[in-house]
Amino acid sequence: MAARNQSAPTILRRSQVEARTGLSRSTIYAKMRPNPKRPGDFDPTFPKPIAVGARAVGWIEAEIDGWLAAQIEKSRAQANEAEQCRRGGKRADEAGVIR
Repeated sequence: MAARNQSAPTILRRSQVEARTGLSRSTIYAKMRPNPKRPGDFDPTFPKPIAVGARAVGWIEAEIDGWLAAQIEKSRAQANEAEQCRRGGKRADEAGVIR
């Protein structure tokens, strides 16, 4: 039998996701479900939970880590754009397109 190089995925429970992301319980669930009253809360890139029992869910640690890394990258890119606009090098229109 061949040895496995992959380890089993680590499952994070909701409290661990809250601690890791800094998001509240309600914000985590709002990111997973479109709500016409609060359209800015929905994030289709936020990882979906998996069932770990009859009434228990968890999130795969690697997916949460990947989402966090993408949020950091997105935030830094926006900060760099804003800095360039502030210096007058480039201008962003209302749609966020740099010209």
